[in-house]
Amino acid sequence: MDTLAASAVGLRTRYAPVHPVSLSKTLSLLSRGGDGPCFRRTATGVWLTFRTPCGPATLFLDQRSDGIEVAAWGEGAEWALDGVPELLGSRDNWDDLDLTASPLLTEVRRRNQGLRLSRNRLVFEMLVPAVLEQKVTVVEAWRAWRILVRGHGEPAPGPAPDGMVVAPSADTWRLIPSWEWHEAGVGPQRSETAVRASRVAEALERTLSTGEDVLRESVTASARLQSLPGIGIWTAAEVTSRAHGNPDAVSVGDYHLASTVGMALTGSPVDDDAMLELLAPWEGQRQRVLRLILASGIRKPRRGPKITIQDHRRH
Repeated sequence: MDTLAASAVGLRTRYAPVHPVSLSKTLSLLSRGGDGPCFRRTATGVWLTFRTPCGPATLFLDQRSDGIEVAAWGEGAEWALDGVPELLGSRDNWDDLDLTASPLLTEVRRRNQGLRLSRNRLVFEMLVPAVLEQKVTVVEAWRAWRILVRGHGEPAPGPAPDGMVVAPSADTWRLIPSWEWHEAGVGPQRSETAVRASRVAEALERTLSTGEDVLRESVTASARLQSLPGIGIWTAAEVTSRAHGNPDAVSVGDYHLASTVGMALTGSPVDDDAMLELLAPWEGQRQRVLRLILASGIRKPRRGPKITIQDHRRH
């Protein structure tokens, strides 16, 4: 990837991936809502913000027929540009994924050749929203994320769309008053988990530089994350699937995932244990299979009571 231009207003490059890449399908896990402060799709491309080890950055990606045009602004612009190949799945290898036992997945894969597993190399930044999503609806979690990031982050560098913000640093998350977590609808258990994690943020980032292959690195990172109080297998999977590009991440305990997997592979909803049995033939590549299942559009029929959205601000 050769830099085409560099100036005080930003850096620009063109990335020509070896494999087909769909920006929308590859980066969808990073969205956290259509109007998220750190992710935005527009008519011209995809915008992201990052708090990199070098400072804040805004990244813009525009898919063209001959490659992907990329621009970055801010102190972390060069770090963001350097990470574009991994962000778009350069370390994600689908060659050994055998889908012959499932005509459905074979067809979904044929129709989604541009789906890659993204690796954005930001562990703590992926951990906080995952903690906010613990045991609540995404509506609640994404609302809290927007409130806290826009209240304590900083404006995105460069010409980012209105409302885009760089997420707070670990130090800033640690200093957010308890009443502000409360006002955002985040209970003490989740806020305390995020604050505890902020104290070891640097150690968590080092799980990205173990020198191991992506799968082994992800296993190491998952174990490190789960050693922290308040972080279990679900949260670790949510983090490593985004930060590390974990090809085997399975969010056990997710409210909808097991039912969705069951519907896709057997025609009926299943529980977590049965889901793991269904996914066992693809151990080591289960995140890839899950992404295909989600791309299929198959879902459990919506019947029965919905999760009640809790208003923590009343208490």
